[in-house]
Amino acid sequence: MEDAWQRFTSIVRKLRGPEGCPWDRAQTYETLVPFLLEEAYEVALAAVKEDPGDLQEELGDLMLEVGLYAVIGEEKGDFTFDGVLNGISDKLIRRHPHVFGDLNAESPEEVEKLWAEIKRKEPGRYQEGQSLMDEVSKGLPALMRAQEQQTLAAKVGFDWSDCQGVFEKVEEEVSEVKEAYENGDGEKIAEEIGDLLFACVNLARHLGVDAEIALSSAIDKFGQRFRQVESYLEQENLNIEDVGLDYLDALWERAKKRENI
Repeated sequence: MEDAWQRFTSIVRKLRGPEGCPWDRAQTYETLVPFLLEEAYEVALAAVKEDPGDLQEELGDLMLEVGLYAVIGEEKGDFTFDGVLNGISDKLIRRHPHVFGDLNAESPEEVEKLWAEIKRKEPGRYQEGQSLMDEVSKGLPALMRAQEQQTLAAKVGFDWSDCQGVFEKVEEEVSEVKEAYENGDGEKIAEEIGDLLFACVNLARHLGVDAEIALSSAIDKFGQRFRQVESYLEQENLNIEDVGLDYLDALWERAKKRENI
């Protein structure tokens, strides 16, 4: 493992070196952000698909982004590769006293509660005026950010006791969207749509569903069915703009049934 790590770090440093790759040498903290996010999503997709080969490859791609960030940090004098590794190692030991110390935590729920307590007590974690909500990164995609906010609030007791209250909240938000629409208030419509999406994320959380992954799967499903509709139209030499919604709906239902064959 050590040899593999040394090989990896030496390759990344060479890519950034004077005789390295022009593209890699041109990257900065900021320019790498879209690539970092893309690779993180690719890892998540491979994990959901439970494809070990793909997951291994995507983890490697994600490691490249981490490696580039670490080497850029070294070059700028901000931090070092060793500092990154030692920092996470120290944090893991500090936040797992039930493994590396004398405390007990027998369930994942107990571990999460202990983890949150340790974070709150860490020096510099909270300054005057800071909130528990400051724990949630504003750089997260909206669905992930919403779910993380709700999870943190739930850990301190601010949550419904069961799903029934969440179902009722979703229904309430749907009604408020309809009311805003009927009043023709565009600004209020946008606000209520946001509240509805937030409530749907809460429902997903209560049902044990990751909202980001669920929406991603729904997007993929829509795209697959739409491509099938396009294929049907191509077979019939028809233009999608000319056939009308009723015919498209019929082809959509045909595509849905095809999935179950």
